[in-house]
Amino acid sequence: MSWLGPIAAALCALCLSVAVRAAVEAERLSSSELEARYHVLIEELRCPKCQNQNLAGSDSPVAGDLRREIRRLLEEGFSDREITDYMVARYGDFVLYRPPLQRNTLALWLAPGVFGAIGLLALIVIVLRSRSGTGARQDDASAELTEDERRRLQQLLGDDVDGLTGSGKKNDD
Repeated sequence: MSWLGPIAAALCALCLSVAVRAAVEAERLSSSELEARYHVLIEELRCPKCQNQNLAGSDSPVAGDLRREIRRLLEEGFSDREITDYMVARYGDFVLYRPPLQRNTLALWLAPGVFGAIGLLALIVIVLRSRSGTGARQDDASAELTEDERRRLQQLLGDDVDGLTGSGKKNDD
């Protein structure tokens, strides 16, 4: 049992080292206003390498470079719009979580509404059919076979149709 203590200490150290690995901004901006703008920008801009992570949540080297670049541009007096335009010029509309409404992004903006309308229409049709009685029901009496259907089934299967006709008897061969 004397080896249990060092192993527990090593596991604790490993867990703490993972928490330290998280992205921590060591450099501070010159004012709290710039700091607030910086945090808004890195939350709204997407990391070009990480696909679906913003710059604030990404640990990739590219995201670190972009955060430093945004910090530099803010200190030089660029506006938020100028910084966003600068990033779009370098990396395209992909860096924006909310791309502008353009011809090439029209499907991104219209697809949620179209799919929502289709879903709503399907729901309305299902509700109307269930209320009018035209939809199939589980307790529908038409599930029983007619005499013609039973004769046809008996011809196809032979005499072993007792279990299928609902009489409750089954032949065990």
